[in-house]
Amino acid sequence: MTSDKKTFNFLIAGVPYKLKTSHDDATVQELVEFVNSKMNHALSLTKNGSFQNAAVLTAMNLAEELILLKRKAHRELEKLEERAVQLSVDLENSKNNKVLNN
Repeated sequence: MTSDKKTFNFLIAGVPYKLKTSHDDATVQELVEFVNSKMNHALSLTKNGSFQNAAVLTAMNLAEELILLKRKAHRELEKLEERAVQLSVDLENSKNNKVLNN
Protein backbone atom coordinates (compact mmCIF):
# COMPACT_ATOMS: atom_id res chain seq x y z
CA MET A 1 0.00 0.00 0.00
CA THR A 2 1.37 3.40 -0.94
CA SER A 3 0.83 6.61 1.03
CA ASP A 4 -0.66 8.56 -1.91
CA LYS A 5 -4.44 8.41 -2.07
CA LYS A 6 -6.18 7.94 -5.35
CA THR A 7 -9.89 8.16 -6.18
CA PHE A 8 -11.56 5.14 -7.78
CA ASN A 9 -14.97 5.06 -9.44
CA PHE A 10 -16.72 1.70 -9.54
CA LEU A 11 -20.11 -0.01 -9.56
CA ILE A 12 -21.51 -2.38 -6.95
CA ALA A 13 -24.65 -4.12 -8.20
CA GLY A 14 -25.03 -1.37 -10.77
CA VAL A 15 -24.80 1.48 -8.25
CA PRO A 16 -21.91 3.94 -8.75
CA TYR A 17 -19.49 4.62 -5.89
CA LYS A 18 -16.30 6.60 -5.34
CA LEU A 19 -13.52 5.47 -3.06
CA LYS A 20 -10.42 7.39 -2.04
CA THR A 21 -7.72 4.96 -0.95
CA SER A 22 -4.01 4.36 -0.92
CA HIS A 23 -4.48 0.79 -2.19
CA ASP A 24 -3.13 -0.05 -5.63
CA ASP A 25 -5.38 -0.56 -8.66
CA ALA A 26 -5.21 -4.37 -8.48
CA THR A 27 -6.26 -4.44 -4.83
CA VAL A 28 -9.19 -2.10 -5.41
CA GLN A 29 -10.26 -4.17 -8.43
CA GLU A 30 -10.11 -7.34 -6.34
CA LEU A 31 -12.15 -5.73 -3.56
CA VAL A 32 -14.77 -4.42 -5.99
CA GLU A 33 -15.09 -7.80 -7.73
CA PHE A 34 -15.37 -9.60 -4.39
CA VAL A 35 -18.06 -7.31 -2.99
CA ASN A 36 -19.89 -7.19 -6.32
CA SER A 37 -19.97 -10.98 -6.46
CA LYS A 38 -21.31 -11.21 -2.88
CA MET A 39 -23.86 -8.48 -3.53
CA ASN A 40 -25.13 -10.01 -6.78
CA HIS A 41 -25.46 -13.38 -5.04
CA ALA A 42 -27.40 -11.77 -2.18
CA LEU A 43 -29.65 -9.93 -4.66
CA SER A 44 -30.49 -13.24 -6.30
CA LEU A 45 -31.53 -14.64 -2.92
CA THR A 46 -33.78 -11.77 -1.84
CA LYS A 47 -37.40 -12.37 -2.70
CA ASN A 48 -38.23 -8.76 -3.58
CA GLY A 49 -34.83 -7.85 -5.04
CA SER A 50 -34.38 -5.12 -2.44
CA PHE A 51 -30.96 -3.51 -2.64
CA GLN A 52 -31.09 -2.72 1.09
CA ASN A 53 -31.92 -6.31 2.04
CA ALA A 54 -29.17 -7.60 -0.24
CA ALA A 55 -26.68 -5.16 1.28
CA VAL A 56 -27.52 -6.33 4.80
CA LEU A 57 -27.33 -9.98 3.73
CA THR A 58 -23.97 -9.28 2.07
CA ALA A 59 -22.70 -7.55 5.21
CA MET A 60 -23.83 -10.49 7.36
CA ASN A 61 -22.16 -13.00 5.03
CA LEU A 62 -18.91 -11.02 5.02
CA ALA A 63 -19.03 -10.63 8.81
CA GLU A 64 -19.55 -14.39 9.15
CA GLU A 65 -16.54 -15.11 6.92
CA LEU A 66 -14.39 -12.63 8.82
CA ILE A 67 -15.35 -13.94 12.25
CA LEU A 68 -14.81 -17.58 11.24
CA LEU A 69 -11.41 -16.73 9.73
CA LYS A 70 -10.42 -14.82 12.87
CA ARG A 71 -11.44 -17.77 15.04
CA LYS A 72 -9.47 -20.16 12.85
CA ALA A 73 -6.41 -17.88 12.92
CA HIS A 74 -6.69 -17.60 16.70
CA ARG A 75 -6.86 -21.41 17.08
CA GLU A 76 -3.85 -21.83 14.79
CA LEU A 77 -1.91 -19.21 16.76
CA GLU A 78 -2.74 -20.99 20.01
CA LYS A 79 -1.48 -24.29 18.53
CA LEU A 80 1.76 -22.60 17.43
CA GLU A 81 2.23 -21.03 20.87
CA GLU A 82 1.64 -24.40 22.57
CA ARG A 83 4.14 -26.02 20.22
CA ALA A 84 6.72 -23.28 20.90
CA VAL A 85 6.31 -23.75 24.66
CA GLN A 86 6.68 -27.53 24.28
CA LEU A 87 9.81 -27.12 22.15
CA SER A 88 11.25 -24.74 24.75
CA VAL A 89 10.54 -27.26 27.53
CA ASP A 90 12.05 -30.07 25.46
CA LEU A 91 15.16 -27.98 24.76
CA GLU A 92 15.55 -27.08 28.43
CA ASN A 93 15.12 -30.74 29.45
CA SER A 94 17.70 -31.74 26.86
CA LYS A 95 20.21 -29.22 28.28
CA ASN A 96 19.54 -30.43 31.83
CA ASN A 97 20.01 -34.08 30.81
CA LYS A 98 23.37 -33.22 29.18
CA VAL A 99 24.54 -31.48 32.34
CA LEU A 100 23.46 -34.44 34.52
CA ASN A 101 25.14 -36.96 32.22
CA ASN A 102 28.48 -35.11 32.20
